[in-house]
Amino acid sequence: MHIVRAFDEDLKYLSGRIAAMGGLAERMVEQSVAALVHHDAPMAQKVIADDRLLDEAQRDIDEKAIAVIARRQPLADDLREIIGAIRISADLERVGDLGKNNAKRVVAITASRQPVQLFRGLQALSDLALTQLKDVLDVYASRAVDTLGFVRDRDDQIDAMYTSLFRELLTYMMEDPRNITPCTHLLFCAKNIERIGDHATNIAETVYYIATAEQLPIDRPKGDKSHRVTLDVPEAAK
Repeated sequence: MHIVRAFDEDLKYLSGRIAAMGGLAERMVEQSVAALVHHDAPMAQKVIADDRLLDEAQRDIDEKAIAVIARRQPLADDLREIIGAIRISADLERVGDLGKNNAKRVVAITASRQPVQLFRGLQALSDLALTQLKDVLDVYASRAVDTLGFVRDRDDQIDAMYTSLFRELLTYMMEDPRNITPCTHLLFCAKNIERIGDHATNIAETVYYIATAEQLPIDRPKGDKSHRVTLDVPEAAK
């Protein structure tokens, strides 16, 4: 507890705003994927509109954090806390952008019905990425950084699932040229979701630094393996 009680209130305000941003970002991603799966254009429009709220929240956190630094001149733990809030809010704003971008593709994708298993794959990828994000935000709230061991393994799982979905979508595109446009949109959606997992891992690294003043000891590959995907093309198709 600080001598200046108002300083504690400032830090509490920042952490509360981060929690609210996290909840909104999670909901936007969930609803964007639900809109894709259920061909729900009104829900997609709601996600697009909600992005403005997330942008405003990030600006509020930035302005509050800068004001606190100027007024309190924090050091050590307190400075890491404030800078960490700025970094986490930036990652959450990007998560919201990725959800919004997926929502914008709903009309183009639903115009041509695609196999239900493709949407199941997208849903499964989203569930995994959102679990990563929710768990990391829970650690931010609790500061139980000793539990962050799950981050590396789940990040690898997200990348592997994305690469598998990437391969499946390419196969559908090769089988029928009519699938190219909707499957291309789905590829972009899948990549957006994979990037959400990366932002969750960025947040984990920031939380660990806030709590320990050290870098999170995770040697994670920052990228998927879809660049290695190759498909055998039948001779007749060459």
